[in-house]
Amino acid sequence: MIKPPAKRRKRPEGAAPAETLLAWYDAHRRDLPWRAPPGRRADPYAVWLSEIMLQQTTVTTVKGYFQKFLARWPTVDALAEAPLEDVLAAWAGLGYYARARNLHACAGTVACEYGGRFPASEAELLDLPGVGPYTAAAVAAIAFDAPCAAIDGNVERVITRLYAIETPARQAKPLIRQKTEGLLPTARAGDFAQALMDLGATVCTPRGPLCGLCPWAGNCAARRAGAQEDYPVKEKKAEKPRRRGAIFVLRRGEETLLMRRPPKGLFGGMSAFPSTPLTRDVGPQEWLDFAPCPADWRALAEPVAHVFTHFALRATVFVAQTKAPLRLDSDCRWAARRNLGKEGLPTLMRKAAVAAGLLDD
Repeated sequence: MIKPPAKRRKRPEGAAPAETLLAWYDAHRRDLPWRAPPGRRADPYAVWLSEIMLQQTTVTTVKGYFQKFLARWPTVDALAEAPLEDVLAAWAGLGYYARARNLHACAGTVACEYGGRFPASEAELLDLPGVGPYTAAAVAAIAFDAPCAAIDGNVERVITRLYAIETPARQAKPLIRQKTEGLLPTARAGDFAQALMDLGATVCTPRGPLCGLCPWAGNCAARRAGAQEDYPVKEKKAEKPRRRGAIFVLRRGEETLLMRRPPKGLFGGMSAFPSTPLTRDVGPQEWLDFAPCPADWRALAEPVAHVFTHFALRATVFVAQTKAPLRLDSDCRWAARRNLGKEGLPTLMRKAAVAAGLLDD
């Protein structure tokens, strides 16, 4: 008796075949420290760690941080056992510090509730602290080969160009997901997810896409219209609010006053110089009201500037020397200047330290 051929998933008419993209990926895949060699299953811990780090951060920046984290905490159990302040200090410079707090909380949940093994399903991954829809899909696909649509900014760009989606990406997310799910292969889901990311990162770039190198060039609606760079359709962005504030660098000989930020909010749990509240605009007439103590405070000529997710800040740096003993709040301490570079200061505070001559640029 002749066996009927197995049914294949019906692919939308005109869709770009996954097999073409996978063949391109086999020849052109990026060599990344968290990526498993061809034919081997990825380590879920490495995939999760890299995906959290890569949120709002470039691959070039993440590589060094990832390797240091993995060397220091080679397993999720090791990371769960680490003090939060050590994790925050190691994270310093990556920004978006809530990610580091969620990273530590997630490691604790996986260690305590899952025996140190990441759950394999997208739904269970979504229940972990700090794991959103994209990260859950990426870990499920890359680490467990689950047929999930992991849609980051690179993938959004590829799909909106492939189908010439006219709606701005934020409103088009359901349609982008539907189109991406329609392209998923029946095997090698993890490789397909990474192939889509690589295609967007190296070929289907925001400006000057290399369409001549794209395995899907013949299927791309935006290319046929000669309008590749018109996609994704952009929304008009509102200008970020501008805020003012002050940072206070107090020295006592070769020591500098630092404080531990509150556990929640901006720079939560991290070491920093005392400052005005940074999440609201504070005018010059109020700055010295927030100084940690009375002193001969001198304002530096150039403020330090930093752009956060929701606002831009210009902070005037005040410096002073003291010899008198001070009654410090419980969240303040003196730190040796020679160790300041190891304190894991947030980028804004490092800029203040450089401006005050405590650290090299």
